[in-house]
Amino acid sequence: MRVLIVDKIHEILIEKLSEKGYICDYQPLITKEEIFDILRNYQGIVIRSKIKLTSEILNSAAGLKFIARVGAGLENIDVEYAEKNNILCLSSPEGNRDAVGEHAVALLLNLLHKINMANQEVKSGIWNRENNRGTEIGGKTVAIIGYGNMGHAFARRIQSFDCEIIAYDKYKQNFANNYVKEVELTDIFEYADILSLHVPLTAETEYLINDVFINKFRKNFYFVNTARGKCVKTDDLIQNIKSGKIKGAALDVLEWEKHSFEELYNIENKHLNFLKHASNIILSPHIAGLTDESFYKLSEVIAKKIIATNLA
Repeated sequence: MRVLIVDKIHEILIEKLSEKGYICDYQPLITKEEIFDILRNYQGIVIRSKIKLTSEILNSAAGLKFIARVGAGLENIDVEYAEKNNILCLSSPEGNRDAVGEHAVALLLNLLHKINMANQEVKSGIWNRENNRGTEIGGKTVAIIGYGNMGHAFARRIQSFDCEIIAYDKYKQNFANNYVKEVELTDIFEYADILSLHVPLTAETEYLINDVFINKFRKNFYFVNTARGKCVKTDDLIQNIKSGKIKGAALDVLEWEKHSFEELYNIENKHLNFLKHASNIILSPHIAGLTDESFYKLSEVIAKKIIATNLA
């Protein structure tokens, strides 16, 4: 079976596939147009984020048997079209869940303890202790929406902060354990002091966090998003930050990212300007899942999944 690899991946993927007889064509610099021209020659394709596999592209690959994404989501694949045409879609969220869990905790700590602002002030010659007084996680109710790989990884790490952890997942039940309480969405609205979002981007979750949703929360709360930017309507987020309903936000992802997650649209954006300058906003450039360790694990996990299909 011939497999086209169109993004940068760890060599462990090629090593493991080659051991099982797969013929791997590693072309990380290939363009979308070139993929369209040659995909018909392959039975499998491995991607990360630089290309969106539309029905048009997939239609040009009659022999394609699987699409493997070295990453957590499948939003850059027309999954419905693929499934209708018996093309198996695979992803590897197990590979970067630990990285995401750690990064979400780091963002929250940074936000609550004003570390970024304090760092900038001290380096600028300002020694202002009182204005950088922090807030503790202990004693708070930390709410998680989406309890898959990422939500679970975050919960495991946050448990040591002596907080109550509640979680809601529309498509998963009976996941409660000794440190996470499974609840309904109404309980999230009632008790949350901190909300961490861990859902995939789908038609159902696009702009899930909007003004109506936010104002269902009884208490003012802190918000962390390491999921996808378009799960949040930024205009509404900012409106509620200004009103104080959201006390602060830590965002690894932004609404205006391109599908490749590599950069923001090159336009003047008043909302982005607000986020950049607000003292109670922490931003990072969609790097929650990017660590040296996850680079290896993502490729290792997807290689094992491809081999387990027995398609070769």
